[in-house]
Amino acid sequence: MMAMDDDMESGALRSYQDKPRTFPSMRTKPHTPRIIRMLMGINVRVLLILLLLVFGGVFYIGAKTSPVIVFVFSVCIMSFLLSIYLTKWVLSKDEGPPEMVQISDAIRDGAVGFFRTQYGTISKMALLLALVILSIYLFRTTTPQQEASGLGRSTSAYITVAAFLLGALCSGIAGYIGMWVSVRANVRVSGAARRSAREALQIAVRAGGFSALVVVGMAVLGIAILYAAFYVWLGVDSPGSMKVTELPLLLVGYGFGASFVALFAQLGGGIYTKAADVGADLVGKVEQGIPEDDPRNPAVIADLVGDNVGDCAARGADLFESIAAEIISAMILGGTMAQRCKIEDPSGFILFPLVVHSFDLVVSSVGILSIRGTRESGLKASIEDPMAILQKGYSFSIVLAVIAFAAGISTRWMLYTEQAPSAWVNFALCGLVGIMTAYIFVWITKYYTDYKHEPVRMLALSSSTGHGTNIIAGVSLGLESTALPVLVISVSIISAFWLGQTSGLLDETGNPTGGLFGTAVATMGMLSTAAYILTMDMFGPIADNAGGIVEMSQQPESVREITDVLDAVGNTTKATTKGFAIGSAALASFLLFSAYMDEVSSFAREPFKEVDIAVPEIFVGGLLGSMLIFLFSAWACSAVGRTAQEVVTEVRRQFIERPGIMDYKEKPDYGRCVAIVASASLREMIKPGALAIVSPIAIGLVFRILGHYTGHPLLGAKVVAAFLMFATVSGILMALFLNTAGGAWDNAKKYIETGALGGKGSESHKAAVTGDTVGDPFKDTAGPSLHVLIKMLATITLVMAPVFL
Repeated sequence: MMAMDDDMESGALRSYQDKPRTFPSMRTKPHTPRIIRMLMGINVRVLLILLLLVFGGVFYIGAKTSPVIVFVFSVCIMSFLLSIYLTKWVLSKDEGPPEMVQISDAIRDGAVGFFRTQYGTISKMALLLALVILSIYLFRTTTPQQEASGLGRSTSAYITVAAFLLGALCSGIAGYIGMWVSVRANVRVSGAARRSAREALQIAVRAGGFSALVVVGMAVLGIAILYAAFYVWLGVDSPGSMKVTELPLLLVGYGFGASFVALFAQLGGGIYTKAADVGADLVGKVEQGIPEDDPRNPAVIADLVGDNVGDCAARGADLFESIAAEIISAMILGGTMAQRCKIEDPSGFILFPLVVHSFDLVVSSVGILSIRGTRESGLKASIEDPMAILQKGYSFSIVLAVIAFAAGISTRWMLYTEQAPSAWVNFALCGLVGIMTAYIFVWITKYYTDYKHEPVRMLALSSSTGHGTNIIAGVSLGLESTALPVLVISVSIISAFWLGQTSGLLDETGNPTGGLFGTAVATMGMLSTAAYILTMDMFGPIADNAGGIVEMSQQPESVREITDVLDAVGNTTKATTKGFAIGSAALASFLLFSAYMDEVSSFAREPFKEVDIAVPEIFVGGLLGSMLIFLFSAWACSAVGRTAQEVVTEVRRQFIERPGIMDYKEKPDYGRCVAIVASASLREMIKPGALAIVSPIAIGLVFRILGHYTGHPLLGAKVVAAFLMFATVSGILMALFLNTAGGAWDNAKKYIETGALGGKGSESHKAAVTGDTVGDPFKDTAGPSLHVLIKMLATITLVMAPVFL
């Protein structure tokens, strides 16, 4: 002990570095979920027979429905097999020295513990909501189509609730998979960074690829199985039963369940990760002047756990519900259009979204596998720009997606009809509009958030004149960044709509009807490389975690340089994914809004084609929709602020009561900060989440009652339509502002940390850290929650439409 003190006095940190690092284990139960432990206890042969029986049953139902469903099942299963290969490949890499493994274990335990508690809370709320939906559906009116097909109230109620619970379960599994892979890949990326930058990049990409393929595959497979099961069970298209064009409406509950879980996962995870991050940065960097992820910072483990539960788990659930909502809305619109045009075989238009996402799995897999390691090792390989390598893989996927649409592989196969032989060409062009929109969105977000471009460099320069000018510059950058994406969305919606309208598909009265379906195809085009986009997104938090493990285990500076480069690129890929998510949310919400109007007209048994905002009540509904976005964002940000205050107080207390922490003589209590953020984030996520769910239902009911007494029977439905429309528009703009401003602030700080404008520890750096802490709840809590919110408002109004009439 005396020898260690002498070392400390002489400034040598060797003894702290040499002693075994033991981080407090937060492990209370085994890592593996109970269901997986039960499966592992079953004999391998029995398990194989059970799996074969399940697959046999699935394929049998698929074959009885359509050959297209069999194709979709086959592609999904092949993508799952590829994801198993990627997992084995990642897990075969070494984890580095023991101190890295111990840090990784502490992160894993914290993440698994929080995930279990958070999803336990969400599942209870989902069950409660399922009971509410069941009671509403048991007492609601039925549509003429349902009466004609003999689908009673109780059957319709149980189908919707079952779809809701399945969507919620799959969304939860998507989140778990995102977190499961990230907590195992982080330490392997750290270990690889000791050898070469390219190997570290490849491991992070393949780990993200595993998660992306499973999430997208599960979204497609879940909807395909539900569709096939309902088709066979309800005897669709047989005399006296439901028509196939009405079947997609039964899947709406699945989208709502996925959105419900994703919203709470994003809120809880976002509050957790950013409260820990802000607390760690404010006391560690600004007050104590220690580097990011320094082992002396008591909040560092909570911060690293947050990357997994906030960025990986929540983003997995977010993208899952994006794809689910987009597929279901496109299936509804395809069915409606086929019915109006009296197309003989409408199944092609209904199943087209599933085929597009099957091709997405194929093209994204090629993009993921195109990123290979190099034979060079050490710093020689670190010269390559990781962003350029990731962009190259994205370009591969984009080119293949263009071929799938433009060459007519998917469009000619699914959308050819005798009534309009050239319609599939127009729809192929709609798909290309969507793909171009996605590419431009990624480029715009990269321009505003990457420190290689002028906006972030100007933001960094503003830090040299103080904290205030940094905040002003960041806010103005965020506000400016909304313009280009909105112009791109506007052009893509109008172009896709007109391409659809001029496709030659006409209804009974001779009016063109393909416009909305054209917009739906553009949305599919935008999401046609969703698996690769999610891979790039997952890359970010894995690289961030790897950097934290390297810093905490005090690896050489050359290793930290590699992880810093990967981390900065990860910030940009996270921002680009959020930009992509908002763009797809805007298009998907437009489709869901149209589906809502169709559903209201079928329940009300009268046309419902437009909403007049000159009517005072309807205008008020719109105002309330816009207000919801601002209030929700405020509550999400203030939740981070309150929780961060608790973390700051705790970290300061530890530095005062344990003065030996700064000299490496005393160990910080990491577990205390983890416990604070875990309990606070679960408490804080309820209020904004409940606001989002209750608002549209309450507004619809109040105005329905008002309409009843004033002689306007459709007033409730119209007010909800205006509420939904205004909330979508405000939500898109607010999310763009929050995400881009937050990403730019973070990368301005990273740019200064490369040595620019005085480098780490300078006054410019301190001002940039302040900007980064302001941007943290913007880009990782409120912003991403808004993408989910605007889609959830659309799905909740679809599910609850009967209540407003």
